[in-house]
Amino acid sequence: MLVWWFVIVGALLILMALLAAYVERLPLNAAVIYLAIGYALGLPAAGMLQVDALADARTLELAFEVTVLISLFTVGLKLRVPFAYTLWLLPIRLATVSMLLTIALVAAAAWWLAGLRWELALLLGAVLAPTDPVLASDVQMRDPADKDRARFSLTAEGGLNDGTAFPVVMLALYLLQTQDEGGGALLLRWFAFDVVWAVACGLAVGWGLAQAVGRLVLRLRSHVAAPEGLEMFLSLGLIAFSYGVAQLLDGLGFLAVLAAGVSMRRFEVRARERGVAASDRRAPVEMVNEVVGINERIERLAELGAVLLIGGLLAAGNFSWLGLALAALLFFVARPLSVWAVLRSERTSRAQRWMVAWFGVRGVGSMYYLMYAAGHGIDAAAARELSAIVVTVVAASIVVYGITATPLMQRYRP
Repeated sequence: MLVWWFVIVGALLILMALLAAYVERLPLNAAVIYLAIGYALGLPAAGMLQVDALADARTLELAFEVTVLISLFTVGLKLRVPFAYTLWLLPIRLATVSMLLTIALVAAAAWWLAGLRWELALLLGAVLAPTDPVLASDVQMRDPADKDRARFSLTAEGGLNDGTAFPVVMLALYLLQTQDEGGGALLLRWFAFDVVWAVACGLAVGWGLAQAVGRLVLRLRSHVAAPEGLEMFLSLGLIAFSYGVAQLLDGLGFLAVLAAGVSMRRFEVRARERGVAASDRRAPVEMVNEVVGINERIERLAELGAVLLIGGLLAAGNFSWLGLALAALLFFVARPLSVWAVLRSERTSRAQRWMVAWFGVRGVGSMYYLMYAAGHGIDAAAARELSAIVVTVVAASIVVYGITATPLMQRYRP
């Protein structure tokens, strides 16, 4: 079995390298192909990718967690726009107001259609609400200098709401586990620690550590010639360091990693403003560009592994007709309504409004929250039911958006 995995993984990596240019011309993206391969490998006849949402919850949680972290850091590196710019207002509203509206709509539908307990319905809404930074690369910013409002908003939203959804997931888990506790005291403690402190701590830790590490690297480069090929260690080290410190301080680790990426990008922006030559290997511009290149390659590998696992979970029987109904609700009702609710006060073109309203990709972030919940307190029957729903929604999202992204983006004119 192990030998066959060497063959399969080797063949996939070679295909990724050889067929990349051809896949870009197809009316679908690579994630759809990865999902189909994962599904085929997970079928009983193949028996190559047998994963169980409950038995393997901890392993799957770690795999999806690492994938999201790598993607969040990459998203942060793309966001070179200063926080003072009004471009940030729309993604912040999408990651808060729009996300909360989506949670409410999905939770209400799950409670009404399936008769789920309202606490479990709230958890499902929180799991499915955040858009995904991993699988939305086709509609994100093409380069850090891209200031298209729609692309910037989708990129930043995918990074922000993977962190802002976590407090709602925690609230739902608290409600499921503490039925006898006073509601007012629970909500007050949740808001103080899981929202205010967690958000502030995560952002501060990520930004501060990236600034400290970046300055240290540049100081060392000014005295000693930097060996080539070590940027991967800097990238992965900063991701792990910022995430770990934030978690130890009860902050939101996802927001810490996103903030670390944004903070690292500021070195390059300030250097360009001062006119520092990018060709100087000691320069901040060179340092950040090297980190970006390495991180994008790692992200592609992580995406491949995560989508293969989702395909394997789907093949293992995690399919739900309720999941298909909720997917349709998300794509055609909840996402457009929640986006239009925050776009009314924004100066955007018709094309930009439709683009943001349509491209609400659900993916690896939702899978992480599902596995986190499965390993932190919900009973086995509820975990099985939620797993079937969430895997179905995520697989449908990969297929629907994977097929529509390329043709729609080719026609998109801001």
